[in-house]
Formats: sequence, structure tokens, C-alpha cells
Amino acid sequence: EIVEALRQLLAHGVRIVTIGQYLRPGLEHWPVDRFLHPDEFRELGASALEMGFLAVESGPLVRSSYRAAEVLERLR
Repeated sequence: EIVEALRQLLAHGVRIVTIGQYLRPGLEHWPVDRFLHPDEFRELGASALEMGFLAVESGPLVRSSYRAAEVLERLR
């Protein structure tokens, strides 16, 4: 599902992507189904780059603005 979502994002012009893990903020929120191993995030990040994304940040604690300034500076 994640790889298919990445393909669709790329097809719609997205060139920078972050991949992170949902973390349950409190007991009243949806529980985590499973935690991905950091190796899985590395593999997803590598796959996204191979697909053609210009920049990928992928890891269990990565959020949408994760290192955004550094990524944009690197792409300039």
C-alpha cells in the first residue's frame, strides 16, 4: 500500500516525500497496529528515491516538516 501511494504521489507531481510512523497521542486515539523496524523505513526511502523522488526523509519519528529547510537547501 505504501509503495502504491508513493507511485500515485509521484504521478501527481510530488517530488519530496516524508515517511513516518503514526504514534498514538493518547488513550482516546486509535491504537498503533504495529511498529515498523527502522530497516523497513530505509527500504521504503530507497524505493522512493529509485522511483524518482528528489528527496525522501523516512524513519519512525519523521514528520511532514522533518528537516524541511535542510532538504530545500540541498535541492537548490
